[in-house]
Amino acid sequence: MANIITIKNKKAGFEFFLLEQYTAGIVLTGTEIKSIRDGKVNLTDSYCTFSADELFVVNMHIAEYKFGNQFNHEPKRPRKLLLKRRELRKISVKSKDKGITIVPVELFINEEGLAKIVISIAKGKKMYDKRETLKNKDQKREIDRRHED
Repeated sequence: MANIITIKNKKAGFEFFLLEQYTAGIVLTGTEIKSIRDGKVNLTDSYCTFSADELFVVNMHIAEYKFGNQFNHEPKRPRKLLLKRRELRKISVKSKDKGITIVPVELFINEEGLAKIVISIAKGKKMYDKRETLKNKDQKREIDRRHED
């Protein structure tokens, strides 16, 4: 595949400490995968939640497909994630801890043309942690700028 689709949730790295990452498949409809291939996805305010031992990504916005007719999808519907039962159990146990949430970090299409999502077990950052992150980012940018000259 010539055009590689990768959509990242840049806000996740700023808002959370990303502890563990898992790659999961997503249950999608036909018009949803076409919109993803067009790059019309927003992961910014999305999160994952359990419902009856199944993991769902909630609030992930996939724009309606422009050539879709009455069979077009709902943009923010919950979408089921496909993981091994062992991984689901491990994530479920960790997500019950205080201050822990599950956030989507990246959405991509693999070599076989299947949509995959990278989710991360995350712990929320405090305001001073966010300032520290910004300071480190600025310092790294300044160092890179000096090395280019």
